[in-house]
Amino acid sequence: MKRVEGKVAVVTGGALGIGRESALLLARHGAKVAVTDINDEEGESVAREIAESGGTGKYWHLDTSREDSVARVFTEVAHEFGSIDILVNNAGIAGVNKPTHEITAEEWDTVLRININGVFYCTKHAVPYMQKAGGGSIINMSSIYGIVGAADLPPYHASKGAVRLMTKNDALIYAGDNIRVNSIHPGFIWTPLVEKLARESPEGLDAFRRGLDNRHPLGHVGEPEDIAYGVLYLASDEAKFITGSELVIDGGYTAQ
Repeated sequence: MKRVEGKVAVVTGGALGIGRESALLLARHGAKVAVTDINDEEGESVAREIAESGGTGKYWHLDTSREDSVARVFTEVAHEFGSIDILVNNAGIAGVNKPTHEITAEEWDTVLRININGVFYCTKHAVPYMQKAGGGSIINMSSIYGIVGAADLPPYHASKGAVRLMTKNDALIYAGDNIRVNSIHPGFIWTPLVEKLARESPEGLDAFRRGLDNRHPLGHVGEPEDIAYGVLYLASDEAKFITGSELVIDGGYTAQ
């Protein structure tokens, strides 16, 4: 069964990691997928993989921190595919790992421009298409660190907490339009972003990963497809009575 047959999905940060797996899975289940990112080579590769598997996908270069870029790309996507039914606000960065008092204003703003403003711009420009279509699903990628703290990455934590509350507020604003808005809160997922943190850590990649594995009651970090299946569920009509919710996919991390 193709769970999102005939729907049009925009996936931001779709070139790598969770975004890549989400784009591929949505396409396998019948969606026309707009893969968007700033990593053009990798993004084009995802779109090709979708096409080679018999799906419908196209890549757009998108800087979610710029409203003009979002407005242009969403207009082009709607023209190409006819509508926008699903938005996966996945693009994000970790930012600097310093104590709060050592972070510069620019370092702080860099994270917030992408992780918060990007969600705002994409939601703003997707909603009119969803209203016209009679409904839609917006899926915002927050984090376990939108729920609990960890004494690191202050701008990242602030941004993911903001995404959690933006989700609930927009869920209430657009419920009457049959637009569902939900957030996903991954635990540690072995993505290029997390691997980069591991390689830059003083203890080295292997020790860093073992430490992450041990933080999760299930004994290991997650894989991008673990989150992609959550995206697929929230995008599908199976989740038609779910809005304003937090889907925590964390191997038990926040249950401790």
